[in-house]
Amino acid sequence: MGRFIVIVLDSFGVGYMADAAEVRPRDVGANTALHIIEKKPEIQIPTMEKLGLMNAIGQETEALHFSKEAIIGTANLAHHGADSFLGHQEIMGTTPKIPLIEPFQAVIDTVEQHLIEADYQVRRVGEAGEPQILVVNECATVGDNLETDLGQVYNVSACLDLMPFDEVKQLGRTVREVVKVSRVITFGGRQITLDNLLGARKIKPGGFAGVDAPESGVYLHDYHVIHLGYGIDPEVQVPTILDHAGITVSLLGKAADIIQTSSKHLFPGVDSTELFDDLVSEVKKINEGFICLNIQETDLAGHAEDVARYADRLELSDKRIAEVISLLNTGDILIVMADHGNDPTIGHSNHTRERVPLMIYSKGLAGIEVGERETMADVAATAADYFGVKMPQHGHSFLDKIINRS
Repeated sequence: MGRFIVIVLDSFGVGYMADAAEVRPRDVGANTALHIIEKKPEIQIPTMEKLGLMNAIGQETEALHFSKEAIIGTANLAHHGADSFLGHQEIMGTTPKIPLIEPFQAVIDTVEQHLIEADYQVRRVGEAGEPQILVVNECATVGDNLETDLGQVYNVSACLDLMPFDEVKQLGRTVREVVKVSRVITFGGRQITLDNLLGARKIKPGGFAGVDAPESGVYLHDYHVIHLGYGIDPEVQVPTILDHAGITVSLLGKAADIIQTSSKHLFPGVDSTELFDDLVSEVKKINEGFICLNIQETDLAGHAEDVARYADRLELSDKRIAEVISLLNTGDILIVMADHGNDPTIGHSNHTRERVPLMIYSKGLAGIEVGERETMADVAATAADYFGVKMPQHGHSFLDKIINRS
């Protein structure tokens, strides 16, 4: 055993799934990785090229080619939709309950009453006849998340100068108690006011209303977040299984916010450079353990439909992945993957239901195919197999495909 490292380049899909025409027709044609490469043919990602990115995509370009030395595969999404929270739960080996998809307006009466009963001061914002949001204690809002697929996520957004984050988390848990959507994302930042939040309030067709989080400025100063999921059992996920076995678990970036663990090796954040610095530091400190990093800035660029920014974050990640590889020993395993797609060229700003690459590195091994996996949970099963602990709820290990070639 050694180090089993998973780097999730958030939203870096490699082609729409076969069921997209049936379940998400607007995602048909999506291919985040290929379309960014086509729009930015000068992109410099030699590490991912060597790791088999073009193999995973299934075609070459004039500048980027198939790799003969790659350990490569792809994985389909088993979770409903194309969601970062559910995607990471799947990567960790669990099968989340199927959540409801409904606008906040469908439950605003229930949430309002529940908050009042919990002794919160609550008022509504929005004209009669239009979708509304809630203001809580004059320092937080509750409404639809406008950055991901509409109807799947509600946001609790707060001014941390007015409400400490522990109290914000309790507010989020109170909302979570009475709603059945995939996530209640509960977050806050400093140096913002209620006016900043309400100034970023927007309405979208279909009865959705919420605060545009980036526009509100909540991410800019001392950002804190917790993702509260629907029907998640951490006991059947590989981080908790490893916790119980006494094996070090380190979670970085968004992974630290949305994956449950009792580990103290948590490094939340958004800035890719800082997170890769944290990753390198952990790799140098830990001789044996499970490490998972999420790079969120790629996903944020996808939501912004900003190809240039997405390409820039990929180039940064490529250089830092090479640095991580240089630190690995024989027997360590690195998997670079995604959790869904977010094609900035497809014509909408939401996630896209795409297969994800499994770009695998283990020193001294090359030219191995792990195939197209039915679920990303196979990564968790492979990690469990690697450490010799019990299997997670979902997934099948592909460790034997690697070991058999060693």
